[in-house]
Order: sequence, then C-alpha cells, then structure tokens
Amino acid sequence: MLYIKDYRKKAGISVPKMSELTGIPKRTIEDLEKRGDCLLSNAVKIAEVLGVKLDDLLSPPAEE
Repeated sequence: MLYIKDYRKKAGISVPKMSELTGIPKRTIEDLEKRGDCLLSNAVKIAEVLGVKLDDLLSPPAEE
C-alpha cells in the first residue's frame, strides 16, 4: 500500500495540481489513492513532486 494521498495532503497539493505537476491524469491519481498501488513510473513522478523518497510512500508521513 502506498500513502500517496497522505503525503499529497500534507504537502497541501490538490489532486488537480498534482495532475498538472506530474502529468498523470486526475482520474488516475484518484484511483491510485483509492487502490494504494501504482506503476513504478507514476510513483517516481509523485515522489519527486512531493519531495520524498520513493520508499517514503510505503509508510504514512510522520506527524509533526
């Protein structure tokens, strides 16, 4: 399971903005967040935009 939604919300990025920044369609991002899995190529793009390591997406973000 990937914690894309948690990291996206922590970063204050909306789904439409994430789509714009990654080039991944909005619907695909929504589906990824529901399923918790995705293609490695998409995970790399998402991690890059969020400023986290790919491994970080495997566990929930730390509470601050």
